[in-house]
Amino acid sequence: MSSIVSERKSESSEHAAANPGAAPIAPTSASSSSAAPSSPASSSTAPASAPPSVLQALSVWATLLVFWLLLSGMYTPFLIAAGVGCALVVTLMAKRMHLIDREGHPIHISLRALFWYWPWLVKEIVKSAWQVTCVVLHPKLPISPTVVRFKPSQRSDLGLVIHANSITLTPGTLCIEATGDEFLVHALTAEGAAGTCAGSDMDRRVSRLEAAE
Repeated sequence: MSSIVSERKSESSEHAAANPGAAPIAPTSASSSSAAPSSPASSSTAPASAPPSVLQALSVWATLLVFWLLLSGMYTPFLIAAGVGCALVVTLMAKRMHLIDREGHPIHISLRALFWYWPWLVKEIVKSAWQVTCVVLHPKLPISPTVVRFKPSQRSDLGLVIHANSITLTPGTLCIEATGDEFLVHALTAEGAAGTCAGSDMDRRVSRLEAAE
């Protein structure tokens, strides 16, 4: 430290002797000459998604195996063993790619959907199909095409997808655009449009299904 200061002083005196009218060189402190310590970069790392449960992985494997057997139509020991192996490989690949989660494979709502929501949705599809048939076959064709916008009450992507697909599956209504804040729905009649708005029976049922754990 002292050697650096003395060197700067000697340089200043030599500069003053060579240039009498020039301003003297100001000595620099060691703290200013030394490089400032670099602060570690704060990296915002997204939290890793929770690994799939054993029940989810088994459910995916069983679904793939059943799909294999249905498409095969032949139930020889070799084909069944091949189906078991292929379903296992695909399940492991999907798990490694983080594709098995609560939204991609929502088994936590399977029982409630199977015994509570799907029967109601099938009933609504049959009822709407009959209403559309009556409108189309009516001599005066009493249609009143209507486009409505409303805010769905669902909060998760899974709930929004279920709601939008349920609207489209019901004859006479079509979900044109679906976002987290707004649905845009086209209906064949004004009555059909009123049945899809916020607070409708479908909206409430999907919200209850979404909240099931």
